[in-house]
Amino acid sequence: MKLSREEIIKSMTEWEEAWNNHDIDGVMSLFHKNIFFQHWHGAKVHGYDALHQAWAPWFKNNGGFRFTTEDLFVDEVEQKVLYRWYFDWPSMEKGYEGKPERRRGVDVICFKDGKIIEKLTYSKTTLEIDGKRVKLCPKKLL
Repeated sequence: MKLSREEIIKSMTEWEEAWNNHDIDGVMSLFHKNIFFQHWHGAKVHGYDALHQAWAPWFKNNGGFRFTTEDLFVDEVEQKVLYRWYFDWPSMEKGYEGKPERRRGVDVICFKDGKIIEKLTYSKTTLEIDGKRVKLCPKKLL
């Protein structure tokens, strides 16, 4: 089942709303059972259950976050999306704990049978924390 461009945009909008409501079940509802996810720091997860298990503690222990779409490129024929976003939340970086942080990134998303089968996440390593630019050190990325 291929989604139309409008259906993809609607799915991505609802998905972002689920993220912003901190609703792991809503977020997971768009994933294919054979999802492959690669985090911006390189961690890889295969399969719906494994991804749910990996993300559940993060959803439980982190609140106050919000994704905002900066741009969305949809290839209806190939069922692919380039989702450019920024992410606001209370920082967890050492020395900046609790201060407002903004991260910018891109997800490359592929759909299969109307669900996300692949999600590759890329994020800038210079953040905005409390209005200041902060570079992540390589040792923090490991």
